[in-house]
Amino acid sequence: MDIRALLNGPLKLRHLVLILTIAEQGSIVGAAKHLYMTQPVVSRGLREAENVLGTPLFERGPKGVRPTVFAEVFIDHARAIVGHVHQATQHMAEIADATQGSVVIGTYVAGANLLLPRAIASLKRIRPRLDVQVHEATPDRLANGLIAGDIDIIVSRLIPLEETSPLIQAALYHEPFQVVARPGHPILKNQGKLSLTDLHCYPWVLPASTTSLRSELEQAFFKERLELPEQRIECSSPLTLRSLVAETDYLALQPYTLAKTDASLEILDLRIPSIGQTVGVTMLSEKYRSPSVALTLKSLEQVATDIRSSIADHSSPRPALP
Repeated sequence: MDIRALLNGPLKLRHLVLILTIAEQGSIVGAAKHLYMTQPVVSRGLREAENVLGTPLFERGPKGVRPTVFAEVFIDHARAIVGHVHQATQHMAEIADATQGSVVIGTYVAGANLLLPRAIASLKRIRPRLDVQVHEATPDRLANGLIAGDIDIIVSRLIPLEETSPLIQAALYHEPFQVVARPGHPILKNQGKLSLTDLHCYPWVLPASTTSLRSELEQAFFKERLELPEQRIECSSPLTLRSLVAETDYLALQPYTLAKTDASLEILDLRIPSIGQTVGVTMLSEKYRSPSVALTLKSLEQVATDIRSSIADHSSPRPALP
């Protein structure tokens, strides 16, 4: 495609939004409903974009449409462009009225129980009129929301990023995972330190098999020449896990900061050195951040300082926030 075709203006921002919406909804009809447009208008807009780009973007099927290999590449860039435009308008609004503004925070389990609530409370004391939204979703959905500009920052357990990723990360604190049980659990009658061998005969709630935490726990058992407990439940729901442990004899792993603040859980006298998590923030790699986002990052860092002090034995060096 000749770049002059783009400079002359036939491909517009509305085309990018339209393509992204079709990909997200999986059909022309779904995109039309989502955008409050008629189906012919959406179809015509898609044809215009395909003519400019010189390639079909979606393959039609009996259940809707799916992106072609060309569209998958284009969608990643379109999402970033639309996201930047969205953030630019938000930044301009905050410059016009610095007392207000907004910040959208994505989270997935880690940091949601202690770090995030305390940081938001501190933030609202400084900027009472700041609009704060918290969205919980899976890591992949949060990352897409960040790139699309729907989310400003993510607070979660940090996982390695691909070299080509437009995202950057900064660690806030490192914490171990602890084995927890209900108060009055039979295992608590044991005197002295425990081992995985002592816990092997009890039922366990295990992390999902696709998670790194599950892999780390399996390695810890195998290192002690133990198979995984025979009675086990695989669970990815924090609320279900908590209820199972609090009301039965199941054991489970929980982050230190969560376990120590939950009166329905008892931390067992067992440390598995290889299992822990680094909690931090994930952001777009852009240099400029809105005043609201900058203030949020500052609040997170201040709260994290207190959390690091409470788990000082497990803290580690970390990079400064960008």
